Amino acid sequence: DETPMVRRAAAQHLGAYAEKLENEFLVKDVMTMFAELCDDDQDSVRLLAVGSCSSLSKLLGKEGCISKILPTVQKFSVDKSWRVRYMVAQQVYELCEVIGEEVTIKELVPLYVKLLKDNEAEVRVAAAGKAAEFCSFVGGPLSLKEILPALTELSNDTSQHVRAAIATVVMVISPIFGNADTVEASVLPIILALLRDEYPDVRLNIISNLQEVSSIIGIQLLQKNLLPAIVALAEDRHWRVRLAIINYFPLLAKQLGIFSFNDILGKLCIQWLEDGVSTIRYAAAHNLKRLAEDFGSDWVQEFVFPKMLDKIQHPHYLFRMTILEAVAAMATVVSSEILTTVLLPEMLKCNKDKVPNVRFHVCQLMKGLIPHVDPTIVESTIKPWLTDLQEDDDHDVRFYARDALTAAL
Repeated sequence: DETPMVRRAAAQHLGAYAEKLENEFLVKDVMTMFAELCDDDQDSVRLLAVGSCSSLSKLLGKEGCISKILPTVQKFSVDKSWRVRYMVAQQVYELCEVIGEEVTIKELVPLYVKLLKDNEAEVRVAAAGKAAEFCSFVGGPLSLKEILPALTELSNDTSQHVRAAIATVVMVISPIFGNADTVEASVLPIILALLRDEYPDVRLNIISNLQEVSSIIGIQLLQKNLLPAIVALAEDRHWRVRLAIINYFPLLAKQLGIFSFNDILGKLCIQWLEDGVSTIRYAAAHNLKRLAEDFGSDWVQEFVFPKMLDKIQHPHYLFRMTILEAVAAMATVVSSEILTTVLLPEMLKCNKDKVPNVRFHVCQLMKGLIPHVDPTIVESTIKPWLTDLQEDDDHDVRFYARDALTAAL
């Protein structure tokens, strides 16, 4: 058709159309149309034609893909339009599964490395996004030799989006190399550089996948190399980075053990309870519950309570509410003795707080706590406490006191 818009529509739907045809029409008609669309002078048509390569290669099988699709992909990997090269970067891994490992290593790995070094940042981003699949397919030794050097270069790329893409995949590919020595020598320097990146999304992408590499490098390398960077990021100026660190702490605690964790990272768990961002404070409160599940009631009583409970009288009511949130969260995992002798009395004191928000918040928390408390204590202590709060001056406090009292019946 003379109109590019029509040709674009044809190119866009070519793969889906081919899936409905018998093989004789696929080779005779569709591949002829595919060749014509690939030679179109409009790059918007060519890139949509490239988008059909994946589905067409699966229909043609290994030999058909090698003879008819692979040459087209190789040609378009150096197309003058970066959008076409971008589409090749998006599609190239799909061919690997069809043509097999031998042809991939010979033909597609060099092509893929060139895409990683493309002049256009968008192409490098798209290629980097396929690194995990590519490395997994060709294996650790070849990836270490051919692909990882290009990824190392991209970790210092001028484009923050390229570095963010590398930060996403570098953690995922670490297990492919198989041993701590290789990871320490080749991958860990990339990780440490990206953890110090000025762009928050780069740091965030690394932190979100730290578990992939921490399970490989061992406790000594973890403490020597990664922990200093993690501690620094715990006070990162971007709250999403701090949140990612909080979510990683329970896994880190299991790897470090209780004594190393207390010495290095324990104070941060308490410090976050006074963060300026409410999402961080809430996550920190429930993070203590997850740590309590791993370390046990003794850890809560000996390490957490001495540092936390004095903050329940914090001058700012929002921080007092956070401490109450943490107390209620841990109450469900500590022993019944600690619950009734330590936590419950601290919560009961809050009925005299001068801020209504604190008083009704403790009523809300108490409702969730009642099923974990001995019924005799509920009758003798909690019910009278809630009954008194039903006479509170604030209508919200009265409402939540009645609601909690209903749960106690």
